[in-house]
Amino acid sequence: MSVSRVACRAQDGLAAPAVDVEVHLGAGLPTFTIVGLPATEVKESKERVRAALVNSGYEFPAGRITVNLAPADLPKDGGRFDLAIAVGILLASAQVPSRPEVAAALELLGELGLAGELRPVRGALPAAAAAHAAGRALLLPQANARDLHFLPAVRAFAAKDLRAVCAHWSGTQPLAALEPVVLACADTAASQTLDDVCGQAEGKRAIEVAAAGGHGVLFVGPPGCGKSMLAQRLPALLPPLRAEEALEVAMIASIVTPGGITPSPLQRPFRTPHHSASAGAIIGGGPRSLPGEITRAHRGVLFLDELPEFERRVLEALREPLESGTVALARVGARAEYPAAFQLVAAMNPCPCGHAGDAKRRCRCTRAQLARYRARLSGPLLDRIDLRVALAAVTDAELAAHRERSTADSARATPDAHRRATIAAARARQWQRQGCLNAALDAAALERHARLAPAAQQLLLRIRSMRGLSLRAIHRCLRVARTLADLDAQNEIGDVNVAESLRLRSALEEPADV
Repeated sequence: MSVSRVACRAQDGLAAPAVDVEVHLGAGLPTFTIVGLPATEVKESKERVRAALVNSGYEFPAGRITVNLAPADLPKDGGRFDLAIAVGILLASAQVPSRPEVAAALELLGELGLAGELRPVRGALPAAAAAHAAGRALLLPQANARDLHFLPAVRAFAAKDLRAVCAHWSGTQPLAALEPVVLACADTAASQTLDDVCGQAEGKRAIEVAAAGGHGVLFVGPPGCGKSMLAQRLPALLPPLRAEEALEVAMIASIVTPGGITPSPLQRPFRTPHHSASAGAIIGGGPRSLPGEITRAHRGVLFLDELPEFERRVLEALREPLESGTVALARVGARAEYPAAFQLVAAMNPCPCGHAGDAKRRCRCTRAQLARYRARLSGPLLDRIDLRVALAAVTDAELAAHRERSTADSARATPDAHRRATIAAARARQWQRQGCLNAALDAAALERHARLAPAAQQLLLRIRSMRGLSLRAIHRCLRVARTLADLDAQNEIGDVNVAESLRLRSALEEPADV
């Protein structure tokens, strides 16, 4: 036959739209043309396919070869179409027998090396999920086989080179289907503990509340007081990923890691970008609208150290994802939407020199310098951070007590084990009551689930009048108070919970309503 059709998948964000690779062999001078809105790397597949066919022992047909990637208006990029193009040429030139039943039930995905070996591609997991939903099997490189462990029900095959794929297609040497593997979620409880942090009882309480309700937190304190250590210990307090969360994290890892998913995405992500990172690196973007750090931190923690040192436009771009849990990237010729339900943990010094409010070290900053430093963080951004906690320098007494506890024979993991159990119980109450964590409650859900005792209502109104809290700030305080009540296993929010929620939000001045 002179025309063949092989099924493949493109990549569009976390989606994997179907693509038909159509190959036509015609008479005339030898040419090799690829149409259908291919990117540069797709056009370059002509040379990879030509060399792979010859080095695998096949004949590269003479004449006019036209490859159409349908639909024509869908952008295509990457080397993921190499395998389908090569098999399509072999089918059209009758070097591999045509089997309509195989073509209807199998999709091919993979990049070819010049010797015919298969190399891994990005987005194998979304492609496998889409193929499974369409009722088809997927054949992909062996290096991508591990990605499919997160979809145990999918039917897939893995091959090492082009000849193995052709032998499977023709039926002379069928590949064995990948065995389903059910992966257990990793538990990082023993990796780090809050007892490693010297002093900072208020900071430890804030981390516990953040873990229980999914809240964002900002630590303000002098250098060396333990801000980074507190942030790094948040993942150890979080429960393992649920099955659907693990699949979401694995999907993201699959589209950013061509060589398979490593390290294990069953652990909650912890991303720590440097403050020099660009808006595209943090939010996502580029010519192909790839995900940024906020998407790679989905279902995990995004730690921004030295928060005021980030570019203003980078920080302002965080506002919408913090509210919606998603980010929409629009570029010329490309648009993608990614999940970004991350937990923000940020840290900053109280002033440029870092010693404002320190009893032992004198601050060298002028009022103008301090005002400019804090003005780098806008009121609307601060409004979206639930917990804002001031940390002081560690005292000599706290250091001595910490050393004494470190040398004691008691097991250090006991306090954190108790914290984890309390946090897990509080999160279970939230899922059972409202189907989400307290940090994700909208205004209507707060009315239903954040019932205030009369004394708590009066306290909140009085503090709002004194501080000029915005309506968003009130909602944030209510979410934190709801989490504090859940930690105490209380259905109603008391004035003690409201007072603590306000205290855990008092590190910086409250912005006015916007």
